[in-house]
Amino acid sequence: MKIIPAIDLMDGKVVRLYQGDPDQKTVYGENPVETAINFESAGADILHLVDLDATLGRGSNHDIIEKILGSVSVPVQVAGGLRSRSSVLKAAGLAQRLVLGTLAFEDKSLLKSLLSELGPDRIVISVDHRDGNIMIHGWQKDTGIQLVPAIVEFLNMGFTEFLLTNISRDGTMEGPDLGFLQQACALQGANIIASGGISGIADVISVKEQDAFGVILGRALYEKKISIEEAKKL
Repeated sequence: MKIIPAIDLMDGKVVRLYQGDPDQKTVYGENPVETAINFESAGADILHLVDLDATLGRGSNHDIIEKILGSVSVPVQVAGGLRSRSSVLKAAGLAQRLVLGTLAFEDKSLLKSLLSELGPDRIVISVDHRDGNIMIHGWQKDTGIQLVPAIVEFLNMGFTEFLLTNISRDGTMEGPDLGFLQQACALQGANIIASGGISGIADVISVKEQDAFGVILGRALYEKKISIEEAKKL
């Protein structure tokens, strides 16, 4: 299972939001590049960079992301605000993996074109949900689409990589949502990255037991409830 620390960027700083709410923000670092280098040194398999300003339509942290990508050799997946061909291809020129959420649900034609151009290994479909309902546009819009049928549709299109986040658990350290995770991991051909709610090593073990492809470490990592080295030993 891949150990994937998250670096969420807002106003050029490393932050974490509570349940995706920008008004409930905690700043954990002033130097995202240094944070990325430290995570790589600790043994991270992949870095997960999220441009929250781009996600919320209030700016961009592109320059910082570019600096991070130039400072580490570990694979990086970039998320946040990738909602047009130009933004996706621009990010594809820098990062190994791209996380697509809103675009994936609103423009299937463009999504299929990007799949053909970039291949399934470079595109991660973000299936963010609240109680099984897919949410897009920075978790502000309910699509009315159910989680498992959504993943099945993307699998049928040729995608294999998925980032699964239960919004109600994100940033809470209340434990992962194992119910929906189990359903998703049971789908043949789906590589599921679990995100949200991790509070310590016991939660990482629980995620691993569901046969997840990877796990995102966020607030628990920053608050030293768990370390990358500890998680890697699993």
